[in-house]
Amino acid sequence: MAFPHDGKKFKKGESGNPNGRPKGSLNRSTIVKKWLQTESEFKNPLTGELEKMTLEDSITLSQLAQAGKGNTNAYKALLDSAYGAPKQEIETTGTQDVHAYIDWFGTEESDSSK
Repeated sequence: MAFPHDGKKFKKGESGNPNGRPKGSLNRSTIVKKWLQTESEFKNPLTGELEKMTLEDSITLSQLAQAGKGNTNAYKALLDSAYGAPKQEIETTGTQDVHAYIDWFGTEESDSSK
């Protein structure tokens, strides 16, 4: 992203988007939820019968059918949706201190002694 004012950050109190998002505009989450709640006739993949259901129900039933056929990705998606994705924890042990130097903007010469 290019900064205005010859590469300097914005002045205090100045916005990079002064007009902002137009009032009344919907975010992606709201639009997706609206479409997932639309009702129509879908073939139930579990029973094979036409049923009136929401798109969200149809997708969920398709995931269930895929999981029942052995699709582990579909099964994982269902479990994560129903019970939440497991937290990934990293256990660290040791006594040695680790120091890191990150030169984000390339403004200083790298020095291996830091």
